[in-house]
Amino acid sequence: MPFIDFQSNLPAISFSEDFVRRLSSCAAAALGKPEDRMNVVVKPGVQMLIGGSCSPCVMLSVSAIGVTDTADKNKEHSAKIFEFLTRELHLTEDRIVIQFLTLQPHQVGKKGTVMSFL
Repeated sequence: MPFIDFQSNLPAISFSEDFVRRLSSCAAAALGKPEDRMNVVVKPGVQMLIGGSCSPCVMLSVSAIGVTDTADKNKEHSAKIFEFLTRELHLTEDRIVIQFLTLQPHQVGKKGTVMSFL
């Protein structure tokens, strides 16, 4: 049950509902998770700075159970997600930052309980 939190200083008009669906599909494929388990939030128009510059940029947080817990896994995830974002948004890699967070089943609530019990 991955969570994708996408933030950008690009304007809202840059992100259609179709973009959100394609981002979800890309992240699901990269993480090896079913698309119907994805949770995606896209926050456009955010005041942001990366590397000392407010030029167009993206910060992406990927939080998941069991698939973001090693450098080797995250290197693979990163390559796939960077390829998608640079292609879709016409940004260079230095304008994108991805943060990978590992969740434990007891840290994710669903259906009135936590994933540990589902």
